[in-house]
Amino acid sequence: MQATIRSSVQFAGAGLHSGRPARLTVHPAAASFGIWFRRVDITDRDNMIPARFDLVPNSQLCTSLRNDAGVEVSTIEHLMAALAGCGVHNALIEIDGPEVPILDGSAAPIVRGLLSRGIQGQGVSVNAIEVLMEVSVEMGEARATLRPADTMKMSFDIEFPDAAIGRQSRRIELCNGHFVRELCDSRTFCRLSDVEMMQANGLALGGVPGENAVVVDGDDVVSPGGLRHEDEPVRHKMLDALGDLALAGAPILGEYEGIRSGHMLTNQLLRKLFSTPGAWRLVECTPEQAAQLPGVDLHPEDLSAVA
Repeated sequence: MQATIRSSVQFAGAGLHSGRPARLTVHPAAASFGIWFRRVDITDRDNMIPARFDLVPNSQLCTSLRNDAGVEVSTIEHLMAALAGCGVHNALIEIDGPEVPILDGSAAPIVRGLLSRGIQGQGVSVNAIEVLMEVSVEMGEARATLRPADTMKMSFDIEFPDAAIGRQSRRIELCNGHFVRELCDSRTFCRLSDVEMMQANGLALGGVPGENAVVVDGDDVVSPGGLRHEDEPVRHKMLDALGDLALAGAPILGEYEGIRSGHMLTNQLLRKLFSTPGAWRLVECTPEQAAQLPGVDLHPEDLSAVA
């Protein structure tokens, strides 16, 4: 069944790219409300933004949403992944700035906050997007694919010249708390040379190596404390992909494969899926299907993975 959180939860911190502080509150919402953002610092025009794939402008560094009034909220992918991974279908997110706080660079603090409030079923069936045929998009050596599957599955391959990352692959079935236990604490990562270039251009101003990002330089992990997982980078790419796929507006019954993929390519994949006749259909989940959706069957001990 559809679900929301039992009570509101608040987060605060600087945005990764802008460095601007923001306060964000996730509120419960009624069944079938969906996920919406409200920019409470904007009062002279429409400040409501639905979490929809077709409102994503072109962006390489993060995922943003922009409504018809030009009101935008950016770096939403970790929050969207946490909501999807915890099985929250309905929420109103109020934020007093243009960028979601980066927190520790992963989705773990948000997951911890959501689970501390509790997830509440709403007695209404969940609709899901069933993938009926394979669709794929490519950009250079990168590719993103969705293909039919009974549950939501994901595989990802990355390869970087830095030996600290190298080539990494992982596959996961996103049910029974796997997102919470295996993916949600993996942090965003970047190369030291990229950080220096972005900061020289006024970006990544809220990034602090070791606090909210993994920074690598050749063979070395520059961030104090090193990696949380040996394959933390590919896990984080999967986290990002789940957040970007959540902009479909409903859980996906299908398998996502990412090869060197990123935010823009995943968004292009959703656009292709929904514009391809016969590639998908909206279905009311059977009890068996609903039991396999992300976030279902979470247990208190799952929180220990991110505590």
